[in-house]
Amino acid sequence: MILRWTVPFVVLLVAAALAYGYGLTTPRALSQVSSEGQALYVANCASCHGQNLEGQPDWMRRLPNGRLPAPPHDETGHTWHHSDRQLLTIIRDGLAAIAPGYESDMPAFGGVLTDAQITEILDYIKGTWPDRARAYQAARTAADPS
Repeated sequence: MILRWTVPFVVLLVAAALAYGYGLTTPRALSQVSSEGQALYVANCASCHGQNLEGQPDWMRRLPNGRLPAPPHDETGHTWHHSDRQLLTIIRDGLAAIAPGYESDMPAFGGVLTDAQITEILDYIKGTWPDRARAYQAARTAADPS
């Protein structure tokens, strides 16, 4: 039982170390962060997730309709806990695509944004995270079966 949980954790740690060692998590100056991704984020995401990626107040407390407010996309949120594949799927197809039956106020953007545009948005968001969050997310992405 312990071995079943230890192996994936070790794989994540090794992947994070490799990502860090190969410079995949080197901080980018804000001038290097995707300007197209930032513009797409502002146009499509900021009204709910905030101009500064801060999310809505009390984002972990359910609203009267039972749904959660929009979470932050900065390091205080949980976006960096998900792989690239999961994030792209959530944005393109809606949260229910990875959590069947889950109700969210976030619409699916597949009819509005291309996969390339969604990737630009994600590059912008990831470019604002500290090394620790980028390394963890890179490891999640590396360990995610495609």
